[in-house]
Amino acid sequence: MNIVEVAIKVPLNRTFDYLVPDEVKNRIAPGMRVEVNFANQKKIGIVLAQKDHSEFAIDKLKPINNLLDTTPVFQPQILNLLKFASQYYCFPLGETLQLALPSLLRKGQSPDKTSVTYLDLTPEGLNTDSLRGTKQQALLNHLKESGKTPLTEMKALGFASPTIKSLLTANIAHEFIEYDNQWQQHPLEINNPLTLNSEQAVACAAIKQAQGYQTFLIEGVTGSGKTEVYLQVLADILAAGKQALVLVPEIGLTPQTVNRFRRRFPNTPIMLWHSALNDSERLQTWRYCEQGSCAIVIGTRSVIFTPFQHLGMIIVDEEHDSSFKQQDSLRYHARDLAAFRAHQANIPLVLGTATPALETLHKALTKKYQLLSLNQRAQTSTDNHYQLIDMRGQKEQAGIANSCLPVIEQHLAKQKQVMIFLNRRGFSPTLICHECSWVSNCNRCSTSATYHKNSRALICHHCGEHASPPMQCPDCGSTQIFPAGKGTEQVEEFLAQTFPDIPLNRIDRDTTRKKGSLESALNDINTPGARLLIGTQMLAKGHHFPDVSLVVILDVDSGLYSYDFRATEHLAQLITQVSGRAGRSGEPGTVLLQTHFPDHPLLQDLINNGYQDFARFALTEREITTFPPYSQLALIRAQAHNSQHVLAFLHDLVPEQLPPGIELLGPLPAPLEKIAGQYRYQLHIQATNRATLHNYLQQLSAYLNKSKLAAKVRWHIDVDPIDLN
Repeated sequence: MNIVEVAIKVPLNRTFDYLVPDEVKNRIAPGMRVEVNFANQKKIGIVLAQKDHSEFAIDKLKPINNLLDTTPVFQPQILNLLKFASQYYCFPLGETLQLALPSLLRKGQSPDKTSVTYLDLTPEGLNTDSLRGTKQQALLNHLKESGKTPLTEMKALGFASPTIKSLLTANIAHEFIEYDNQWQQHPLEINNPLTLNSEQAVACAAIKQAQGYQTFLIEGVTGSGKTEVYLQVLADILAAGKQALVLVPEIGLTPQTVNRFRRRFPNTPIMLWHSALNDSERLQTWRYCEQGSCAIVIGTRSVIFTPFQHLGMIIVDEEHDSSFKQQDSLRYHARDLAAFRAHQANIPLVLGTATPALETLHKALTKKYQLLSLNQRAQTSTDNHYQLIDMRGQKEQAGIANSCLPVIEQHLAKQKQVMIFLNRRGFSPTLICHECSWVSNCNRCSTSATYHKNSRALICHHCGEHASPPMQCPDCGSTQIFPAGKGTEQVEEFLAQTFPDIPLNRIDRDTTRKKGSLESALNDINTPGARLLIGTQMLAKGHHFPDVSLVVILDVDSGLYSYDFRATEHLAQLITQVSGRAGRSGEPGTVLLQTHFPDHPLLQDLINNGYQDFARFALTEREITTFPPYSQLALIRAQAHNSQHVLAFLHDLVPEQLPPGIELLGPLPAPLEKIAGQYRYQLHIQATNRATLHNYLQQLSAYLNKSKLAAKVRWHIDVDPIDLN
C-alpha cells in the first residue's frame, strides 16, 4: 500500500493520511507539496512521511490530486526545525509548515517562477561623477557604493522606475539577469578590512577556531565594532564556499547592513529578506539560498526558515531585540530557533549586542555560551557623558526641559547633530476637556485614542480605529479641548519653531510608511552639518550616525514602574541603545535623561556603572524571585466580546490539584483589558524547568482541543513570552 502522511493548514494538532497514485509513487518524497481534497476544498499539503499502513480503513482514504514538486521544498533539517517549533510553541504543524513557505509556494506555484534582474553601472557610468538631477545623482552614488543590486531592491530603497529608466537610456546603467551558483569557484574579494583592536582580535580568533556547533555572545558596548567582527569571521566562511545567515531586528537596518557587507565582499552574492519585499522578491531570495546562488542573506525574523545548500554560520545582531519574537500565529523567537538550527547543522552561532537579554547573559555566565566582551569603543577612547535632568519643578515645552535647550543650541552651533528620543508617536497621547475632564478614549479599547495633528485624526494605536477630533466636548459642550501629553509630532513642531534654520528629520512609523522613505531620511542624516533628529525606537537600533553628539531622552520614567517583571530590563536596554547613537565620530557624546526620579537606583546604576553591571544585578533579583531565566513561563491568553465566556474558559483550565513543579496565576485581566471590543484575560503558567512546563502544556493542549468552552473564545498559548500585555 502506498500511503503518505500529509500536514495541512488546519487548526488541528494532527496530520492526515492519503493514498498515492501509482504514477507518482516512485517520485514522491517527504518535504514535497501535494494538492489534496479536504472538507470539500482543495488544499496544499506537505508530505511528512511515506507509510505502509494507516490507522484508518484503506477505503476511507482519499488519493492525493497532484504532486506539485520534483524535489522537496523542505529539506530534512528544515522539516525537523519546523516540527520542533510546532511542538515547542504549541502550534499546529500544518499551519507551522505553511507559515515557513513563501506566499507563492503556499498557492501552489513553481519555485522557479521568478528570476532576479540586476542593475549595475556601465563603463561609461563608472567614469561619470555627476548628473544633473538629484534623484539620478543619488542612484549613481548608490550604484558606485554598493555595486550591482537587484532591481526590486532598488525600488524598495525608493528609486522610482523613471529614475532608473533615465540612467538606462543614457547608458549610465544596464540591466541583466544573473543566476550564478558558481560564486564559490571565484577568489573571494575583500575590500578594506579594518585593523582590529585587541578585544576584537580575541573575539575573531575564538569564533574562527570553533569546531562544529558553539554559541558565542559578543557583549560589546555600543560603537565597539561588533559588525567588523562579523565581517572578518564571515570572510573565512565565504572563502570555504559556505553560506551565512545574518538576522537583524528591523527592516530599516537591512539596507544599511547589506550595503556595508557588499562593500566588504564586492563579488559575493548577498540578498535581503524582510516584509517590505513582495511575494516574487521573497521567492527569489528563498530559491537563491536553496540553490546555493546566494552567499549571504540578511533578513528579519522569518528568514530563520530559509533553506540553504551549505550553511556555515548564523549571526543574530541585536539579539536582545523584542522584534525577534513573533507576536501572533506561531509565536516563535527567531534567536532561539537560530540556536536550534545551528545545533542541528553543527555550525557556529554568533549573538551580538551591547545589551544582552538576561536569558542569553545567564547562559553565557553559566558557560552554555562563550562570552566575548568588547568594552572599548572603536571610534573613541572615552565613554559618553551622562546627565540626569531633574524635571521636578522645572518648566518644559513640548516635553523638553528648558535647561536642555541651551545645550541643544550649543551642539547645533558646532555643526553637530542632536537626537531627541520619545517613544510615542503622534502629537499627544490624548485630548482632554478642561471643563469636565472628558478624555478622548477609544470606543473599542480600554485606552485613549492618540491625537495626530498633521492628519487631524484621533487614532487608536491598538485597534486602528480613526475618528475626527471633536470641536466641542461630547459630554459638556465646552470648546476648551486641548492635547494632553507629548508625542513626536508635537516635539517636531516645537523644535521647528525654536530652530527654524536647522534641518529636521522625524523618524517614526507615521513618517516611514511610504516605500523608501526611511532610506531617504537616513541619507539626509548622513549629510554633514547641524541637524535635529526626532524619533521613536526606530532610531535606537543599530544605526551609525557619526555626527550625533547629543542625545536627549524624554519621558524616561514611563518604564520605571510597571506590572511587567521585564520592564526595567527593557528600559535599561532602550536607554543604552539610544545613548549609543552619540559619540561615534571620535569624540565622546553627551546624553541627557529627563526624569522625575533622578535618585532611582536603576538610573544611577546605568549612568555610573553601565548596562553590564545593571544586567548582572538584575539577574540576582530574578534568581531571588524565581522569574525567568530561573524558571520557565507560558501564558494562555483568551479574548471574546463576552467577558464571562473568557473567565469561564480560563477558570475551567485551573485544576483542583497542580502537578509538582507547576504554579498558576490567574485568570487575570490583561494590562490592556479591552481591545477592539474584546475582553482579554490571561492565565500565567510558571514551571521549575522546561520539561515540566511542556509536559503540562501538552496535557492542556489535548484538553483545550476537546473543550466546548474553547469554541466561544479566541485563545492561544504563548511560550517564553517577552511581554505580559
